Amino acid sequence: MQRVRIVDIARELGVSTATVSNVIHGKTKKISDATVKRVQKLLEERQYIPSMAGLLLAQNDSRIIGIVINNHGKYEGHVLEDPFVSASLNALSGEIEKAGYFMMVKTTTRLADIVKFASMWNMESMVIIGFCEEEYSELRQFMHIPFVVYDGFFENGVNDARLCNLTIDNYDGGLQAGRHFRSLGHQRALCLSDNDICMDAQRIRGFRDGFGAEHTDLLLIPMQKEQRRAFYEQHFPFIKEHTAVFAVSDYYAIDFMQFAQEKGLQVPEDISIAGFDDTPICQQIVPSLTTVRQDAARRAASALLALKELKQGIPFQQSRMLPVQLVPRQSTALKNI
Repeated sequence: MQRVRIVDIARELGVSTATVSNVIHGKTKKISDATVKRVQKLLEERQYIPSMAGLLLAQNDSRIIGIVINNHGKYEGHVLEDPFVSASLNALSGEIEKAGYFMMVKTTTRLADIVKFASMWNMESMVIIGFCEEEYSELRQFMHIPFVVYDGFFENGVNDARLCNLTIDNYDGGLQAGRHFRSLGHQRALCLSDNDICMDAQRIRGFRDGFGAEHTDLLLIPMQKEQRRAFYEQHFPFIKEHTAVFAVSDYYAIDFMQFAQEKGLQVPEDISIAGFDDTPICQQIVPSLTTVRQDAARRAASALLALKELKQGIPFQQSRMLPVQLVPRQSTALKNI
């Protein structure tokens, strides 16, 4: 069946296309009640289906919240499959729907794409994940809508009334993991990370303080899986000198666990492993992964509250830190004597 167009409705009723469009979009103050009813009646009879994009773009209040995720090379083209990203999107989806908004998701590495994305869909606000401080500052020059940053690292603090940095206590998460390994009797631990700056640096520093810096080593690992496996092979004798491993993400922790098991190491009998994030897969693998939990639902609810305050101009704390909690599971145990 051919789709009915606005021009068809207007021609049949003898009115302008602007009149029909205004009725569709609820802009009827200057249109007589009789004309409104005639247009609505024929729209129903012809089963006219409006374009959702057109409806939203025609409104001053689009009720669209954009979620933009940095499609960093470390994800190797699978950014939406990353456990942290997928858990965040799932939680945000529920909160956004509960608030009566629409969610649109985009992955990109280009700041220009973010600006175009926001403008094209007349977005009210945004949640941005995975970019750095310089990029957020540059975005502020081109976008005037409020946005919340997930895990932004602002060295000198946030100084923008349209931006909220919603982070977690990365240092305390590392501290809890370090103290956990120490309480289990481990004497030498290894940290795994693809960098030693920003949030990961906080997690590493916390772990060192909790476990003992003099007993902690750091391996900066490649982001790409194939290169990372070759790196582990190369450093395997060094790795075996440790009985505890703390990875700055569940992804790296689980990836390392698979490598260790392939090399014949028993987890946790030979080596204990802990991660960070407490993504759903942590409880599905064997052994289940000890990890630092960040509450995705609480963070999503906090993001929506911050966006509401930003939009209404309510004074608020521009950097908000949510607590984390270590969740011990089967991948860590008392050190074998």
